[in-house]
Amino acid sequence: MRVAVVSESFLPTVNGVTTSVLRVLDHLAEAGHEAIVICPEAGAPAEYRGFRIHQVPSFAYRQFPVGLPSPQVQRILARFGPDVLHAASPFFLGAQAIAASNRLGVPSVAIYQTDVAGFARRNGLGMTAGVAWKYVRWVHEGADLTLAPSASSEYDLRLAGVSRIARWGRGVDLVRYHPNKRRTPATAALRERLSPDGEVVVGYVGRIAPEKQVERLRTLRGLPGVALAIVGDGPARPEVEAGLQGMPVTWLGRLSGDDLATAYAAFDLFVHTGSEETFGQTVQEAHAAGLPVVAPRAGGPIDLVEHGVDGLLFPPSDDRSLRAAVAMLARDAPLRLRMGEAGRRAVLGRSWDVVCAELIGHYERVILDACVDPREGAEGAKRTGRVRAYS
Repeated sequence: MRVAVVSESFLPTVNGVTTSVLRVLDHLAEAGHEAIVICPEAGAPAEYRGFRIHQVPSFAYRQFPVGLPSPQVQRILARFGPDVLHAASPFFLGAQAIAASNRLGVPSVAIYQTDVAGFARRNGLGMTAGVAWKYVRWVHEGADLTLAPSASSEYDLRLAGVSRIARWGRGVDLVRYHPNKRRTPATAALRERLSPDGEVVVGYVGRIAPEKQVERLRTLRGLPGVALAIVGDGPARPEVEAGLQGMPVTWLGRLSGDDLATAYAAFDLFVHTGSEETFGQTVQEAHAAGLPVVAPRAGGPIDLVEHGVDGLLFPPSDDRSLRAAVAMLARDAPLRLRMGEAGRRAVLGRSWDVVCAELIGHYERVILDACVDPREGAEGAKRTGRVRAYS
């Protein structure tokens, strides 16, 4: 299979979209498929896993490269001749790629990963939520299939008028993120740094940006025997640091790979603060590491956290409930252990191999649907709007 991946974000930018795209490319390479990547121009490598990376003109907006409309996109797609287009979190670049794929008769799968309406509202793009959702509908209705990561995001998309939707979650590295990491020397050393006097370590991992609402951790001020550890960086860090001034906080900066796994292993519990997540990948990573999770009852975490079993969900706008949930887990080590074990069990069927195999199934579905039944002749082609048949 030949797959053209068009992503609004790619290396060296590291975020949920990039990570998901990299794991998909890993799977495609290991399964013997062919692929290319089209992404905004921002210093990406020339190739990844042997797949060529094509960069198109972009501009920087609040630390994000944003792809500009370019005739290169259709030319690149036409030269590669993909069987399917994978549009990761389509916005400007992805919308153009979907339109180009339709002109070329290439079926497309759009991956919904970003709350576009929320992003526009927070970043002053001059788009009201209503206008933003109209744009989302226009983009995703151009695709043959939209994959939603959670029940909440699927509901939002259907409410916006997107019709062809299936569910596709995200995988997690069950080997790298593992409770056994707690016994490594690296974890012991980090633990000594984070908890010099035996404090319960409350951890956060993610981008430090307005939509992540990390400043809500200030509600934990004064909790006895609790220390905070924050992994990540971003444009809101100065404001968050000011809000947490005087609290026992260790800033670990951006971490990846084994360093990130060590950080999870050094935590006692994990707090997810944002109430606008379409999925919540760090929640899965925390569960894989054997940690109980405290998260808002909103967006992706609703699907990922079973309240009272592997974590606690709090009303999304209630900081007092957030504080109460953390306090409850901080004083009850056996409960943390039971919930952490339950979280690990919950993600055992969500490896990237399993999830990417599901994605290949979605590719095959749109390719099959795009095939024209020879018995239908020109009329069949006219109804489907496709000019290419796939074997």
